[in-house]
Amino acid sequence: MQKLAELCIRLPVFASMIVLFLVVVGVVSYFHLDVDKHPDVELPLIQVRTFLPGASPEELEVSITQILEEAVNTVEDLAELRSTSGQGTAGVFPTFNLDRNIETAIQDVRDRVATVIRLLPPDADPPTITKSNSDQNPSISIALISDRPVRELTELADKVIRQQLERSPGVGEVRINGGLDRAINIWVDPDRLAAYQLPINAVRDAIVRQNVDVPGGNVTSGTSERNLRTIGRMASSRDFNDLVVTTINGAPVRIRDVGWAEDGTKEQRSSVRLNGKPTVTLEIRRQSGANTVAVIAGVKQALGRVASQIPPDVKLQLLEDQSGFIYAALHEINIHLIVGSILASLVVFLFMRNWRAMFIAAVAIPSSLTAAFGAMWALHFTLNSVTMLALVLMVGIVIDDALVVLENTFRFMEEKKLESFEAARVATADIGHAVLATTLSLVVIFIPVSFMSSIAGRFLYQFGITAAAAVLVSLLISFTLTPMMCARMLRVSGAEGGHDGARSRQGFYRWIDAGYMASLKFSMKHRFAIALVGLGVITLAVPTYRLIRQDYLPTNVDDAQFEVRVTPPEGLSLAAVDDVMKMIEDKVRAVRGVKVIASTSGGDYSGTLSSGRIYVQLVPHEERVFSWVRLMNGVIHADPFEAFRHNYSQREVMTNVRRELAQFRDLKFQVNNIQSINLSVGGRTDINLTLRGPDIQKLVQYGEALAVRGPELGLLDAQVSLQLNRPELHLQIDRQRAADLGTDVANIASAMRIMVGGDEKV
Repeated sequence: MQKLAELCIRLPVFASMIVLFLVVVGVVSYFHLDVDKHPDVELPLIQVRTFLPGASPEELEVSITQILEEAVNTVEDLAELRSTSGQGTAGVFPTFNLDRNIETAIQDVRDRVATVIRLLPPDADPPTITKSNSDQNPSISIALISDRPVRELTELADKVIRQQLERSPGVGEVRINGGLDRAINIWVDPDRLAAYQLPINAVRDAIVRQNVDVPGGNVTSGTSERNLRTIGRMASSRDFNDLVVTTINGAPVRIRDVGWAEDGTKEQRSSVRLNGKPTVTLEIRRQSGANTVAVIAGVKQALGRVASQIPPDVKLQLLEDQSGFIYAALHEINIHLIVGSILASLVVFLFMRNWRAMFIAAVAIPSSLTAAFGAMWALHFTLNSVTMLALVLMVGIVIDDALVVLENTFRFMEEKKLESFEAARVATADIGHAVLATTLSLVVIFIPVSFMSSIAGRFLYQFGITAAAAVLVSLLISFTLTPMMCARMLRVSGAEGGHDGARSRQGFYRWIDAGYMASLKFSMKHRFAIALVGLGVITLAVPTYRLIRQDYLPTNVDDAQFEVRVTPPEGLSLAAVDDVMKMIEDKVRAVRGVKVIASTSGGDYSGTLSSGRIYVQLVPHEERVFSWVRLMNGVIHADPFEAFRHNYSQREVMTNVRRELAQFRDLKFQVNNIQSINLSVGGRTDINLTLRGPDIQKLVQYGEALAVRGPELGLLDAQVSLQLNRPELHLQIDRQRAADLGTDVANIASAMRIMVGGDEKV
């Protein structure tokens, strides 16, 4: 490295071109880097889901969940296997070892599940097998605002908007909430059916047989060939009313004889309101590995095309737009980068009192950080909270190498009266090995962070590499650009020679120097006492470490948005849950700082109606948090103290919401920040406790007792995930009488399912 420094001192163009090359590559790379909130972490988690409409959790546990568990449990390198059974839905979630290739793992799971599909109930949907995304929240949500009926809004959302959004790059799923899908409903009168002595299955089978289009092959005539199709699909409810179910004594029995058909909607299982007004929302989730900001930008571009295809009285409002928070966070980080660089340079000027020295040291900061962008682009990193955190931390580190070389050169010129060229050469050689050793020690510290054998290692992989790249570039700059600039720019005047006679050692610095020498002499005289004090400080780290809050990610961040999850008592209808949510909306809307609320009743992934969610958007930070902009506006309007009044944080708003909702004793609430990353299958909570045992009833009792004591343990909104109090009606069949009537349990159960729950798709 010393030879490189001497070469750069003699050849300034060579030194400049080395650094300029790295800077230019970094600048170009910066404009090609994708922006995201967090690094894209591919977790070894897989989801296996299937649906059986109308089935209870107990039924699904036996007929689907256990079968899928036994099949998936045979896959190698399985670390953990979880499953859930809800109302009409079942899920199995295998977690693999970190060294397992996720693509081969998901293929192995597909192969195992394929072997047991024939064992599942015939009415169950085929299992869907997907990789679990670390960010399962919607990248962006869109609400349709209009006075039109919900059914019309649903048609627009499904036939127009969703089709355009699904074509957007990176979009993985577009889910409609609160919609009323169009459907031809067949209503059957049980009394009429009994009068004709027809089973309900006969009506269903007749519809299946007669509402079909069947290909008939090819018809060849001479030199021409035509396709043959049997057209049997019915397009209107009138056609269904005329459909013949069977013939009795030569007379046809039609649908209108046993009931009627109507052009209506499917059974509503969820409802959505925006600020109290019924609406339909679309949730857009990105594909695994897709960039969040790029996906949102593509969605917004697609919405520009959609605007010309929908009626003018239908407006689209964006909700849960993650790109806004990502850009705001990165903007704040960029501000801290600039401010930190300026302050570091001012500290150099404060102690060396030489503007040339300040400039030489300051050049190392932007050069090192900018060059690090090139390494990030080459390794396919993104500008996210982790990589930007690494760069912010490096502001005070990348200047160290250049500062050591600069200060030693300055000392040789000031104290030993050497010329700048000679001082730069000798000073760099004097501390070259020390600079190299300290820089490599930093690299050794940061690099292992990227290779930790845990999910944390994958999440922090970009952190360690980015930090190490910036430090290594700073090392190169300290042996190339810094000595060259010192030789040609650094000037020292007014020096008398020696340490005490140096101009930079006068004034305030002399007091610091005297204080340091006094403390050093005291420490050398009382070495044993100083060693004991040092040992005591090290020992004190253990209890103080336990006093510090420990979180994987910050939880009390102010994103100007949060969610309220509501769990009503089991067994409530959608209308009852909707009435409850309206009362809660009124309470939340009255809290200071709430700007927009979007309420969803039902529609839970587990299929239960006893759930609700309220998305809460707060007023912008500029209106409720101190800022220099608010202070300047206050000064302009002759009220400088306005920036200090009426300030409140998101945490205070959430506390007020909890206080307002405490009056609803029969409801359970969770008021949380919207989770931006999910590193497990545990759900949307900070802490998950799993109780295991042979008696499920006892486990639920223990869990409820623990939830009641949650506030004593410092837990907020503690809840039990399993609910066994859902009311049920059990049908007991007299097998002997069923046999006498020529039927069996399967036929009776099938008839009951169609008559009560219906058949969603025939």
